[in-house]
Amino acid sequence: MRIWAVANQKGGVGKTTSVVALGGLLAENGKRVLVVDLDPHGSLTSWFGYDPDTIAHSVFDLFQHQGKVPDGLPAQLITETSCPGLSLLPASTALATLERRMVGVEGMGLIVSRALTQLWDDFDYVLLDNTPSLGVLMVNALAAAQHLIIPVQTEFLAIKGLERMLHTLTMIMRSQKNQLSYTIVPTLFDRRTQASVKSLNQLRKTHSDTLWRFAIPVDTKFRDASQAGITPSSMDAETHGVRGYARLLSDLQEITRSVAERRHG
Repeated sequence: MRIWAVANQKGGVGKTTSVVALGGLLAENGKRVLVVDLDPHGSLTSWFGYDPDTIAHSVFDLFQHQGKVPDGLPAQLITETSCPGLSLLPASTALATLERRMVGVEGMGLIVSRALTQLWDDFDYVLLDNTPSLGVLMVNALAAAQHLIIPVQTEFLAIKGLERMLHTLTMIMRSQKNQLSYTIVPTLFDRRTQASVKSLNQLRKTHSDTLWRFAIPVDTKFRDASQAGITPSSMDAETHGVRGYARLLSDLQEITRSVAERRHG
């Protein structure tokens, strides 16, 4: 199983779209894929037609057992999506209360890791969609992940948000004594605007070692796909955006393969 977290402390940068687009492409390639919604807003859950306000069972259930994950519980929470081969572990808005509820409970940062251990033989890839705030959910995602994908909108304020995310990542890695590899992915790129081009050039100057070499363009088909409750590649496999994610997927597979080989070599 390969576990990728998609995270940024700024909202609206394309996290959920990245999870659905990459997950859909992997499933179409014959992989068994699980997407996990760790955001109380439940955008990923809503994408596939479930209501995070009323859903009966969700990721929230994993956090109700004093730091332990009962055998069989993760599998019971998984639901299907419109895409064959792509399963969903949904979110509920109750996740917003976790910080208050979990004060003083040990082991709460490893709940997602423990849940995925139970599912290890059931899926080839797991993609974790994250809340844009630092807290127990993001700590869980970064503890579970083997690689981190950081989508960054190509505009000035989003680049400022990236610095906060990298600072958070450094702090968490230090506390967990864990080095997590990551790829920064420029998103919502519009070559027609000077601001977008300038921002991409700035990213290339300051983060050349960890920046993906291309950018995901603005694509209205992403919005159409979310309204239809399907993956972008199911909507139209030939749009600029989907082709961008297909290229990203290929590069991520190569990057994570190389990282794994270095760690075990």
